[in-house]
Amino acid sequence: MSDVKPVLEDLNVIVAGQGGDGSLTVVNVLADVLRGGGLRVYTERDVLSRIKGGITAATLRAYDGERLCISSHIDLLVAFDQLAVPKYAFRLNSQSIVIYDSSNGELPEGHGLPEGVRLIPVPLSRYAVKHFRRDIYKNSISFAVIGRLIGLQDDEMEKAFVKRFTRRGAQAVKYNLEALAVGCKLSDEAGLEVGKGKFEITSQDAKPHMLITGNEACAFGFAVAGGRVFCGYPITPSTDVMEWLVKWLPKFGGVVKQAEDELSAINMCIGSALTGTRTMTATCGPGIALMQEGIGQLGMAEVPVMIVDAQRSGPSTGMPTKPEQSDINLLCYGGAGDFPRVVIAPGTPEECFWLTITGCNVMEKYQVPVFMCLDQGLSQNTATMDPLDLAGVTIDRGDRLDAEQVAELEVYKRYLFTESGASPFAAPGTPGGMGLVTGNEHDEFGLVSVDPINRNRQMEKRQGKMESMKPELPKAVTHGVETADIAFIGVGMCYGVILEAMDILSSKGIHTQYHQVRTLWPMLDETPAFTQRCPNTFVVEYNYQAQLKKLIHSHGGNDENMHSILRYDGVPMQAKDLVNEVITKLNLKEDKVA
Repeated sequence: MSDVKPVLEDLNVIVAGQGGDGSLTVVNVLADVLRGGGLRVYTERDVLSRIKGGITAATLRAYDGERLCISSHIDLLVAFDQLAVPKYAFRLNSQSIVIYDSSNGELPEGHGLPEGVRLIPVPLSRYAVKHFRRDIYKNSISFAVIGRLIGLQDDEMEKAFVKRFTRRGAQAVKYNLEALAVGCKLSDEAGLEVGKGKFEITSQDAKPHMLITGNEACAFGFAVAGGRVFCGYPITPSTDVMEWLVKWLPKFGGVVKQAEDELSAINMCIGSALTGTRTMTATCGPGIALMQEGIGQLGMAEVPVMIVDAQRSGPSTGMPTKPEQSDINLLCYGGAGDFPRVVIAPGTPEECFWLTITGCNVMEKYQVPVFMCLDQGLSQNTATMDPLDLAGVTIDRGDRLDAEQVAELEVYKRYLFTESGASPFAAPGTPGGMGLVTGNEHDEFGLVSVDPINRNRQMEKRQGKMESMKPELPKAVTHGVETADIAFIGVGMCYGVILEAMDILSSKGIHTQYHQVRTLWPMLDETPAFTQRCPNTFVVEYNYQAQLKKLIHSHGGNDENMHSILRYDGVPMQAKDLVNEVITKLNLKEDKVA
């Protein structure tokens, strides 16, 4: 029998235990090590809305290529609490491996594991308490066992620990390296010596990769685009945007303000944006609901603000840590009265970065609120991304007037009627300018007016921006076979799972394409037209009411050609779910050649 081990190409790992056990730490360090080895990495979390307790998990996928989703199969389950084994047993198969904490005895019957699963009992907690008097070090001990199993070298793991824990101080580095050494000794005792791992890990991509979330990428894009003020209130899963900006925006000369609630946050944003400063806030569904009156004033007063919506399961408090895409109606239609707004939907962290820059340019050029439509998965899951070429960044601040330009005017009108609908803007305090701002209807100067003729003109001016801006909004991207008569439409965290489902279907001889919508409002003509010509379009979304499908239909999409694939239980879809839906719905034979 050959001793040659397969090169690691696709590894899926779940690390689970009680909340506070450090599952996410293990996965984050492992992701960093495998990224350094040239693999693409994607992680997701299954956590509860509490600080400690309850079975939670972090999942990692390391892949020789790009996969922005977790696979339908799991190779390794690491259980800090034996209750995690039956909870995640359904995701395992006969080839899977389970490492579990045997401090309190062997795994009891009734665990639900498939036949053939390899069990590796390790007394993680007992050794953590024995050596360090603290149970938490079991996660660092476990890392050695995981690393040995998958083929990592001990020195690689040590370097990763130094990198991870240095910011916590010398003592944290010392204790965690000692815990790693304990784990290596336990691995030896379990027969997992150096060099006997399951895989050979070789560098497959020499380029350095960033490991980043969608929230972080939006914050990064905002800073690079010239954003200088962020006002927000912490709310899961959007808080990471503020946390990133708290650390980095002051280095760009920016300011981050934590408000006492969402109402204050949006009103602070209005005040900041009125000065001509690029401004952002971030929240989720309940926060968007509270901000509605302020967002309406953005529309009436033509004030540009970027609003990141990291959607979560609703309504009300809902399930704060679980994914959903049920704010689409709120973003596109929410508010009192008619006013223009833009809703942009990225699908990857890289798109979060670039489309935030595009959104900032559009919001200031056309003086409208712009929503970045994310979801919990895209917001918080980490993914590898190639280094960004900032030479491609362009900043367009619209028609802005300085004192010299204002002086050349016979009179400055803040809401001047123009062909595009966007009026030249002079920041308050500009000599010769005038900054009258109100939530009331107004004339060209900003003076309150109820004149019917003026009202019609102002409404047409504001709404006219929607047509003017369409050529500058992010267009849909087509993936796959453009002539295929089976297609997917989906946004946000649907991106990765759709692409993997397409690959699986292709291997079965079923060719498909993915029409990735990137602007939800104003809906561009391309998407309804796509559904008119593609007879079998599956609209994939995380909500009960098929909000995206109905939005497309309301703009001329062919309802007979569209089929919904919906999920609203807070659990991420898997590629096999989409594959089964397509095959069942269309009554296809798996060996069909498209």
